[in-house]
This record gives sequence, C-alpha cells and structure tokens, in this order.
Amino acid sequence: MRPQAFLRLPQLVRFLLLGGLAAAINWLVRFPLSLAMPFSAAVFVAYLIGMSAGFTLYRAYVFPNSPRPIAMQAALFLIVNAVGAVVVMTISVSLLDHILPLIGWWLLPEAVAHGTGIAVGAVVNFAGHKYLSFRVHPGRAGNLT
Repeated sequence: MRPQAFLRLPQLVRFLLLGGLAAAINWLVRFPLSLAMPFSAAVFVAYLIGMSAGFTLYRAYVFPNSPRPIAMQAALFLIVNAVGAVVVMTISVSLLDHILPLIGWWLLPEAVAHGTGIAVGAVVNFAGHKYLSFRVHPGRAGNLT
C-alpha cells in the first residue's frame, strides 16, 4: 500500500495497525538482544525500541500535522504511554482478580482480562496521543478523521 493510500485510512485504523507493528518490533528485537544481555534488560531495551518505532510511525502516519515541537511530542508521548500502562494493568488485574470471578467467568480468564485491558489501553492511548501528544490546534487541517 502506498503511503498516500495508507493516509486515507481512518486515523484509528492507522493507529491500531502501526501500534501492532511497533509491538511486533518490540517483540522481535528482544530475541537478538537476549544474546547480548540478560532477559530483563533485553525486554526493557526492546520496549524502548518498540516505543521509539511507535512514536516515529504515529508522528509520520497517524498524526502528521501536529505543530508541537518534537521534544514536547516525545515528552507527552511518554506520559500518555505511562498512563496507558497503568490503565492496562488496572483493568487486567481488576478483571482477573475481582470482576471475572464475581460473574463466574472461567474461560481463559487471564487472556480475557489482559485482552480487555489492552483494548481499553489502546483507546486511552489513542485519545491521549490525539489530544495531547500530537494535538492539532483548532482551525488546522489534519487529524479530523
């Protein structure tokens, strides 16, 4: 798909596709990193690489018209991701430890809890990046889709 055609996709679709790509990068680079460092360090470095890829991809293809300086975008991006991580953790643990047992849910509870947490976290991240990290000021063309 050509970049112009990709940019015509709805903004949320672009966000989810490129977020998935950033997650895949995070996962894949951990393998060679593990050859050179302990697992926990490799996971951390891989996370930073994936997050850097996400920032670059979002900036270019999801929120390309942000007038904010790159340093401000990066700082807000980190804050939004930190909030998103708290949301994912809170939703996942709350579902697994409290809500799913309360309603008698037994089918793959960890997968359901984590998947739900990720989905809610993706919505929070999208909103945070759209309205904070890469915000387009009113009256400017761009992030209206």
